[in-house]
Amino acid sequence: MRVRHIMTSPVITVTPDTPVLEAAKMMKERKIERLPVVADGRIQGIVTKDRVLRASPSMATSLSLHEIHYLFAKLTVAEIMQRDVVTVAPDTTVENAVRLAQEKRVGCLPVVEDGEVVGILTTNDFFYLVLNPLLGIGEAGSRVKVSHCSTPELMMKALECVAECGHQVLNAAYLPSRRGEERDLLLHIDAEDASKLVGCMKDKGLEAEERER
Repeated sequence: MRVRHIMTSPVITVTPDTPVLEAAKMMKERKIERLPVVADGRIQGIVTKDRVLRASPSMATSLSLHEIHYLFAKLTVAEIMQRDVVTVAPDTTVENAVRLAQEKRVGCLPVVEDGEVVGILTTNDFFYLVLNPLLGIGEAGSRVKVSHCSTPELMMKALECVAECGHQVLNAAYLPSRRGEERDLLLHIDAEDASKLVGCMKDKGLEAEERER
């Protein structure tokens, strides 16, 4: 899967001379927390809800309320935006995009193609469009965990049971457990009741259980 398959596009942007108050209003109305800053089609920085809040004047000041409002109204995005922006290309794999976001400790990645911002990828996109489908979160069916399932032979036994019970695998995940080197196989099947499947797996010597969804 590539970034272009899960990014938000078109992306809402602002220019460097956009007043901070206007940017804050846009984020509130659109229910977003980040705005790429673009000038002449090129990304210049990014402004976030957190940066807007930090730029807001403190009440512990000697300025009058009128002076505070006047100065804050003149503040532009260019004065508070983050200039060193981590970006990705549309054809970057989702795995590499996640790795990059983790390494750089950023919550979003503007997507740039030929120098232009064509989309944006956020932490929520990773969760809702990648992790949720992978684990079957919010989808019909059942999830079965097969513990200590760390060899191809054991995986084949698990899948044989799926076939014998007439189920379909909607998605699967092979995740490390807290027990060290062992890994657990998670299967999301198309049936609401997985008791027959779990019974089949246990008969084949597998440590299986139906997981809460």
